[in-house]
Amino acid sequence: MALRVGVVGGGQLARMMIAPAVELGVDLRVLAEEDGMAASLAATAVGDYRDAETVLAFARDVDVVTFDHEHVPQSVLATLVDAGVAVHPGPHALRFAQDKLVMRARLQELGMPQPDWAAVSDAEQLQAFLDDHGGRAVVKTPRGGYDGKGVRVVSAGTEADDWFATLAEDARGGALLVEELVDFTRELAQQVARRPSGAVRAYPVVETVQRGGVCAEVIAPAPHSGGRLEEVAARIGITIAEGLAVTGMLAVELFETTDERLLVNELAMRPHNSGHWSQDGAVTSQFEQHLRAVLDLPLGDPSPVSEWAVMVNVLGGPANGSLDERFDAAMTKHPGAKIHTYGKTPRPGRKVGHVNVVGDNLDDVAYEARAAASFFVD
Repeated sequence: MALRVGVVGGGQLARMMIAPAVELGVDLRVLAEEDGMAASLAATAVGDYRDAETVLAFARDVDVVTFDHEHVPQSVLATLVDAGVAVHPGPHALRFAQDKLVMRARLQELGMPQPDWAAVSDAEQLQAFLDDHGGRAVVKTPRGGYDGKGVRVVSAGTEADDWFATLAEDARGGALLVEELVDFTRELAQQVARRPSGAVRAYPVVETVQRGGVCAEVIAPAPHSGGRLEEVAARIGITIAEGLAVTGMLAVELFETTDERLLVNELAMRPHNSGHWSQDGAVTSQFEQHLRAVLDLPLGDPSPVSEWAVMVNVLGGPANGSLDERFDAAMTKHPGAKIHTYGKTPRPGRKVGHVNVVGDNLDDVAYEARAAASFFVD
């Protein structure tokens, strides 16, 4: 019988696990939130991932459960574990991806480099942090933020009053996360795969380009990242993967500061936008690697297949018509570009696809990737 992997969440990350699952002979099953989602090709169930009985019923027919996102409640995860379901990454690890305050505290215990931070419960505490950190800082909601959502740069303690009010309305207490505004030269990302039995493999550190709080481009490996920077980034990623007991893929988003330090920004415990380049630019893509890891199979080679790979996200898509109507022109002009679309309806700011190009000249590779991606936006 084929190995069976159940993915909770029907987005594009689950969709991109389908092809490597087919190649490995893995039976991939998806619990989608609704019909017609990106991973509908493998959706064997549709239901609410917040409902324990729904998720448990889905999990009974698979060998291991993994995730397209980190939002499954801890109570649901506990139900799965109590029922004897193999869950990777497990609830203990996922709580560090689900709550940024818990993450910051644990990274501090592990001695990981990170921005100065504090938990603040009111405008007075936020103002005190601002006064100690040059008058500006980043405020984040601890739970639920992604792609720039739940993140705000403030210069006065009262500029997060609406978020403090929401916390008060929850009647459960709580706090916001405030971080120093880091003076950085660029953003990087380090991916690591870890098996339940403990083996780890690190991918090359990559440079990510953000626009409007959303990843727009990735360059792999990050330019000028050889030697010490590469070693430090990999050591940070592996230390976090082991210290948080992550199983599957881990992405560590990093700041490279003006004084040449690396600071941990965010974590993701699943395949990640910063690793899409690996579909065409690495011996083993992050999606195949994630399947190998959660099944506790030997990990694949994460080495690049060419000197450079560039990934460009297609954000929003065409104002009129569908993405596939643009295939002919894009493919004719850029036959070396690998085009990946997500089966999603175009909408301003939405990630609807990406383009990968690999080669030995970074300028040429970046041009080809950007030019091919431009066919899909107006």
